Amino acid sequence: MLSQDVLIVDDEPQMLIAMNETIRREGYSIATAGSGVEALQRLKDSQFRLVITDLRMPQVTGLDLLREVKSVSPRTQVVLVTAYGTVNNAVEAMKLGAFDYLLKPFSAMDLQGIVRRAIQKNESFLKVHKAHSSFSIITQDPDMLAMLELAEQAARGKATILIQAESGTGKELIARCIHQFSPRNEAPFVAVNCAALPDNLLESELFGFEKGAFTGAIGQKPGKFELAQGGTLLLDEIGEMAPLLQAKLLRVLQEQEVDRIGGKHPIPVDVRVIATTNKDLKRLIGEGIFREDLFYRLNVIPLTIPPLRKRRGDIPLLADHFCEKYGQESRQQKIQLAAPALELLLRYDWPGNVRELENVLQRASALARNPTIYPQDLFLPQPDGPRTDDKLEEMGLAVNGHDPDGSDSVKSEESISQKLLLKAGFSVSEMEKRLIQLTLEETGGNRTRAAQLLGISLRTLRNKLREYRMTEHNSNLSAN
Repeated sequence: MLSQDVLIVDDEPQMLIAMNETIRREGYSIATAGSGVEALQRLKDSQFRLVITDLRMPQVTGLDLLREVKSVSPRTQVVLVTAYGTVNNAVEAMKLGAFDYLLKPFSAMDLQGIVRRAIQKNESFLKVHKAHSSFSIITQDPDMLAMLELAEQAARGKATILIQAESGTGKELIARCIHQFSPRNEAPFVAVNCAALPDNLLESELFGFEKGAFTGAIGQKPGKFELAQGGTLLLDEIGEMAPLLQAKLLRVLQEQEVDRIGGKHPIPVDVRVIATTNKDLKRLIGEGIFREDLFYRLNVIPLTIPPLRKRRGDIPLLADHFCEKYGQESRQQKIQLAAPALELLLRYDWPGNVRELENVLQRASALARNPTIYPQDLFLPQPDGPRTDDKLEEMGLAVNGHDPDGSDSVKSEESISQKLLLKAGFSVSEMEKRLIQLTLEETGGNRTRAAQLLGISLRTLRNKLREYRMTEHNSNLSAN
């Protein structure tokens, strides 16, 4: 994510050279600037894990530079160096977010040690996730980085966390990261989707039940709170929980104990709760749908993930990651984005956020004829031309990775998209029919695979085949 490890800023050339050589021996990549003004320009072009800057410089001082760095890149660490150290300067620097304060003269060992500690602090949060699992957070956005900083701090404690964000922004990913970075990372991480289960089933899933508690309860079953003992429980889409269950959840959070359905004694639990929602809970409180007391109990540490349209600088980073990931899956090589395709990605508003971007590039990596993705491979609105996605929606086919029946598109392998040209005179139904025909030809008549390539459910494909009377007999294709 960051193009260099360290930026060294000093208006004394000999000091700049000496620090450069000392830090370079530790294996870090380094950029230098001979003034605060030059440093500001470098910060516009690149991001750094660490900035080491002299305090006393003309025009732009070290404190000025510290303020600017923290405003544009909160996770970048800043070390101030000066021969004029005072308590007041040190206190002011720390208040502004400096990592440390180094007084001249200092030894090479002192400098190397402070660089190692600062780099470790910058990288610790993201590296822990990569070390513990296959997921990672890719961002250079200041608001996203500030949220991650807060998440890192929150991970160390036990307070409940409420993550509020639009769908597709990665709420569960952040919750898993918090768990992995917490002292509870050796204990279970248990996730419950509150929107996926009916009220009575959700109650038994959360709190468990005793044998004979209700018809069909042929044995004892511990709930998710008990299964997450010592670890973290994620309550996904908490805004969908019924008011009766909200009251029971509130009691668990307050008393740190659960009552199984049909149980006689409460069971103590030690669980860190993280809740997520894509709804405006304060509005639901006003409508009487969500309990205000539960909201405040959950919202001890609030985290908000910015939508992708508000952090467009992350789009090239994410796109590059997904092109490499899905290019390797489908072609055993990284897929490249043509400049016009990247421009189209940057112009699009991404209502489905990162999940939508991933689905679009997964599909494009599989369907593009060449290892370079062009705008027509993305099936996104073109700045100067027909809205291809509108045509696909009319046809009932997948748009941005989502099937009209609700099924997400999955990875595919061979190129189809280039074979269907949007020629003049084609009706929407004719385009649809030709696309289905070509896809079935690509899969040798395998309907299941064809549905996957088209990003639709098998049921939708069957309905389309009936609609256009495309039977196995007249198309000479075998059934799956």
